[in-house]
Amino acid sequence: MSKADSASTQNSKLKIKNSVEVSAALIFHHGKLIITQRRADAHLGGLWEFPGGKRELDETSEQCLVRELREELGVEVEVGELFEEISHAYAEKSVRLKFFTCKLISGKPQPLDCAAFKWVEKSELADYEFPAADARLLDKLRAYSFP
Repeated sequence: MSKADSASTQNSKLKIKNSVEVSAALIFHHGKLIITQRRADAHLGGLWEFPGGKRELDETSEQCLVRELREELGVEVEVGELFEEISHAYAEKSVRLKFFTCKLISGKPQPLDCAAFKWVEKSELADYEFPAADARLLDKLRAYSFP
């Protein structure tokens, strides 16, 4: 086997993962936090998450969040501070998640690009199944006083 064939074989054995940057919102309202359910046909379908989505190359994390919340829930938000940043590797991809506190400016949430949404209290978070990437955030939220 030539060096080129050997290198090609080694490269084909390596798993090349897609890397995705995601911005997500922590929107608190009267002691509750909004969560959304992923569509059944999506990656990790049916699981609950914090609203947001993939960052486009030409936008900041904050701009991404404003766009995603408009598309997903039909609301306008003011993006606040970075609350948590997490990197997580799934078998098929790796994600870098940035969670920002957000203030609802206008609009009433509607499930435009998600299966459902709910306002939940801190004690209710354990009743919903979230992606593995959110585990550290959920621990931090359980110790956080919801505004």
